[in-house]
Amino acid sequence: MKIAVVGCGHWGKNLVRNFSELGVLAHVCDQNPSTVEYIKKHYRGVEVTDSIDELLARDDIDGLVIATPASTHYELARKSLLAGKNVYVEKPLAQNFSEAEELHSIAQERDIVLMVGHLLLYHPAVNKLKSLIESGELGQINYLNSDRRNFNPNHRNDSDVMWDLAPHDLSMMSYILSAEPTDVLAARAWASDDDGVIDVVHLDMLFPNNIGAHIHNSWLDPQKQALLTVNGSKKTAVLNDVFKENKLEIYSRNADGSLTVEKPVYSNDEPLRLECKHFLDCIENKAVPTSDGNNGSQIVRTLERCQKMMCVGTLSPA
Repeated sequence: MKIAVVGCGHWGKNLVRNFSELGVLAHVCDQNPSTVEYIKKHYRGVEVTDSIDELLARDDIDGLVIATPASTHYELARKSLLAGKNVYVEKPLAQNFSEAEELHSIAQERDIVLMVGHLLLYHPAVNKLKSLIESGELGQINYLNSDRRNFNPNHRNDSDVMWDLAPHDLSMMSYILSAEPTDVLAARAWASDDDGVIDVVHLDMLFPNNIGAHIHNSWLDPQKQALLTVNGSKKTAVLNDVFKENKLEIYSRNADGSLTVEKPVYSNDEPLRLECKHFLDCIENKAVPTSDGNNGSQIVRTLERCQKMMCVGTLSPA
């Protein structure tokens, strides 16, 4: 099997590393001269080009991995699917629902793989949490809260914080609950600069069975945070993805008011490695990815609903 990675920036380099270690990386496409030199130096034998059309014209490439800026995802994924290539595209799948739905339809019509980079669906700790929820270990789920923050001004020219970070939170919540949100209750955002780009957002939504959920994303926090709390009628789960180990803890309150903390066991496999391997398995077995085009489209639809009702303020001085 031969895989080509399109876009070798900050995140693209991680994809290049993983597909190389899986023994399938054959081509890299990037227009940055320094990146091209980096690939040539560290990945001997891998062909490098600055033209995606050159890759699409080849018959020996089994799949394209698109890790370019979000604004280019739809165009590049559409072109690749129409060329008959299996496609893995980083989140978000597109920047509006109609485009995302179109990509999903093309993949279905041509019976080829379209997979979206919803990384947390392949995270061992997230999958452990999902199994605990499904087994009833936490009881009836009442509320979820997800805080995802960092200091990252690099995407301001291409996106905003909601489209950059919220796909992680939304896809993770929907996955562990096996349901999409039924309603967006509120969407409040702030822009810290004159360019009007949103870099802080708060989203409130409702899932089936009256499960409430809150998402807080920020590009203004120098201390990275990736924290999910799932409150159930019996126990509460806390998944702190910043921790190197014991990311998942389960809390229960005893009769005397004290807390018991459990640390579930799960594998230490790298989520991105599992995600990349899943793409290869889907190509080989003609299987539907866990994060397929429909999954990617539903996340885009919810984000679009949030955007339409968003109330935007400013954090900068008048």
